[in-house]
Amino acid sequence: MKPLYEPMAMNPKITDWRGQRVWIIGASSGIGAETARALLARGTRLAVSARNREGLQTIADHHPDTLVLPLDITNHAAVIAARDRIIGNWGGIDLVLVVAGTYNRMRADKFDLAVAESMLDTNLRGPLNCLDAVLPTLLSQGRGGIAIVASIAGLSGLPQALIYGPTKAALINLCESLYLDLRPRGIGVYLVNPGFVETPLTAGNEFKMPALIPATAAAAELLRGIERGEFHIHFPKRFTNWLRVLRLLPYRWYFWLVHKATGL
Repeated sequence: MKPLYEPMAMNPKITDWRGQRVWIIGASSGIGAETARALLARGTRLAVSARNREGLQTIADHHPDTLVLPLDITNHAAVIAARDRIIGNWGGIDLVLVVAGTYNRMRADKFDLAVAESMLDTNLRGPLNCLDAVLPTLLSQGRGGIAIVASIAGLSGLPQALIYGPTKAALINLCESLYLDLRPRGIGVYLVNPGFVETPLTAGNEFKMPALIPATAAAAELLRGIERGEFHIHFPKRFTNWLRVLRLLPYRWYFWLVHKATGL
């Protein structure tokens, strides 16, 4: 088996997106949509998936070669069928980007099991459906990559993220394990942890969101990280680095600082 890459080049770098075969799952809005637009402008061969067919078609306008493959990430059969369409058209995949996810604010006094299970289905079981679909292709190729969008909220417990945070924490752990298994096999793994980004999911937040950035900026940071071959792609760093340091503190200090910062 090949040795793991040195820390400064944990994944293969991408210097030219032209002709790269990329499948974005969760491409109809937010970070996924802006990433899709940015890649189309770079000459990427693109497949886009999400539940919202109209949103996907808007992305593909003026790019007739784009594969528009509507699906629900929680529907395993639909994910497999989309994978088969892509392989039939392209013969392989260079990068799979899993962006699809959902967010519902929840605290312990408003715990809702049905909502919790729905978030688990979309945020965790959905990406596992994607892995089941694409891992055989990537392993048989011995090249390519998979990027999964988690959240900086997955690093530690936060108010109003009673279920959302744990689903993203699971994705962080998943990507770390995937890297250890796949990178020696020639396959890149990218963990994407955004902070607050202007998307339809965050539009309903009633609290102040520190270092909020537009989805276009998030997409640019995401692609820059992949181009550089980074494993952990997080942004905006003025916020995400603060949370990473906060997580290293003793719990007594951590809980006090989170309470002081949020008022919750």
